[in-house]
Amino acid sequence: MTIDTLQVGTKLPELALQPISRTTLGLFAGASGDHNPIHIDLDFARSAGFEDVFAHGMLSMAYLGRLLTNWAPQGHLRSYSVRFAAVTPLHGRPTCHGKVVELEDGLATLELTVTLADGTTTLLGDAVVAIA
Repeated sequence: MTIDTLQVGTKLPELALQPISRTTLGLFAGASGDHNPIHIDLDFARSAGFEDVFAHGMLSMAYLGRLLTNWAPQGHLRSYSVRFAAVTPLHGRPTCHGKVVELEDGLATLELTVTLADGTTTLLGDAVVAIA
């Protein structure tokens, strides 16, 4: 991939993930150090007004990071930011998407999203990647 072969509108290969399970949440809590009970304790989540536990927002951000580094080497990433838009429920099946929205001075600006099977967008983001 070079700046000459890339075009505005180019889509990154989607990253479709397995449904979020309690095991996924437990493993992510251990790996991230985020043991907030709203993500792993059903009784706590219900006491907070939720039907069940739900995924850490940072888990979705990590999935988007995987989408980026599957597409370009990590060392080419110049910036990456996200905005949380909705909860990813237990058993939700996230899919990460990205597309090139600008090319300038050897840099590609990307628009990023995570969506669920029902069309809900849970995460919005952008990144700037250096293109060889």
